[in-house]
Amino acid sequence: MGRMSEELPAYAEHVLELAERIPPGRVMTYGDVAEWLGAGGPRQVGRVMALYGGAVPWWRVVRADGLPLPGSELRALEHYRAEATPLRLTAAGEPRLDMRRARWDGRGAEDGRDEAHT
Repeated sequence: MGRMSEELPAYAEHVLELAERIPPGRVMTYGDVAEWLGAGGPRQVGRVMALYGGAVPWWRVVRADGLPLPGSELRALEHYRAEATPLRLTAAGEPRLDMRRARWDGRGAEDGRDEAHT
């Protein structure tokens, strides 16, 4: 039997590898991931996460507005609370990510890579 990664497009594999490196309690936006990889854009990253993200900590790759994905809010919030991810309340009293404090810049994500990323 082949491993899942053998069936994944290379771009999807890179997105998922980076998602796995995001530390607990931190997040990256779809755009951050695309920028860090130097390929694709927020939509492509969102598509990869929608199709394959279940295998990685999907709740750490988020929309730029800090709102959890519709339909996954409760599961995401459980993860955020368990990992002590910074949250704040909207004017309507709904929890949303505190992007200023939760956002991760990818520093240290190069560990385990063959080529250096600067």
